[in-house]
Amino acid sequence: MTEPLLVVDGAGKRYGTRWACRGVNFQLHSGEMLAVVGESGSGKTTLLRLLAARLPCDEGRVLYRMRAESAAESGTLTDIAALSAARLRWLARTDWGYVEQHAHDGLRLNVSGGANVGERLMALGVRHYGRLRGEALEWMRRVELDTARIDDLPATYSGGMQRRLQIARNLVTRPRLVLMDEPTTGLDVSVQARLLDLLRKLTEELHLAAIIVTHDLGVARLLAQRTIVMRDGRVVEAGLTDRVLDDPQHPYTQLLVSSVLQP
Repeated sequence: MTEPLLVVDGAGKRYGTRWACRGVNFQLHSGEMLAVVGESGSGKTTLLRLLAARLPCDEGRVLYRMRAESAAESGTLTDIAALSAARLRWLARTDWGYVEQHAHDGLRLNVSGGANVGERLMALGVRHYGRLRGEALEWMRRVELDTARIDDLPATYSGGMQRRLQIARNLVTRPRLVLMDEPTTGLDVSVQARLLDLLRKLTEELHLAAIIVTHDLGVARLLAQRTIVMRDGRVVEAGLTDRVLDDPQHPYTQLLVSSVLQP
C-alpha cells in the first residue's frame, strides 16, 4: 500500500459555541477519489476549506505529503498549519486545485479564457507567451471547450463551459490534490452527465487524489471509490461507496438513500 497523500486527524472548526465540523478522520491516496455527502449545513464545505487551508483547524490537524526532492524519495507528511503563508499560496497555485461551487468564484472574469488557464502556469515560472497559449489551447481541448473561444471572456461562456474552464485552470499545473465543491450544481442533467464523465476521465488519466463535496448520491456513486457521510458536522458513516449506498448502516445514511429512491 502506498503512503497516503493526505491525512485528516480529528479536524474540526468552531464558530462561537457551534462546531461546524468536528472529529473528522480519514486518509487519501494518490489516484483515489473520496466523496463527502450530506445535507446542506452538514459541514461538508467547511471541511473542504480546512483541507485547503482556507480556514484554520480549531482542533485536530491536516497533514499533506510534500513533494520529494527526488523520485527515489518519499515526501514528508507535514501539518499544513506549520507552513508559511507564502508556502501555502504556492501549494494553492501549483500542487492543489480547488473547483468552486460557483464557477465565477474560481475564474478571473476580466481576462480571457486562455489567460485564466495560462495564469496558473506563471506561478511555476513559465513566461513564454507561446508556451502559455499552447498549454491553454491544449487544456481547452482536453476539457472539450471550443478553442476558438480562447480569447473570449468567461462571462460570455455558458454555465457548463465556465465549469470546464475552471477545471482546466486547476489542472494545468498537474496538481496532486484536487478539491471540488458541488461542481454540478445548477447544471441541467445532460450537461451534468458530460461534466461528470470528463471529471472521471481526467482524474484517472492524471492519477489525481480528489475530494468531491456533493449532496447528490448519484455523483458520489459515479465518481468516488470511498464515501463519508456527514451530519451536523460529524462523520456518521464511511466506507467503500457501493457499500455505503447499497447497505447503509447509520439511520441518517439510510434516510438519505431512501429519499433518493422514492418516486
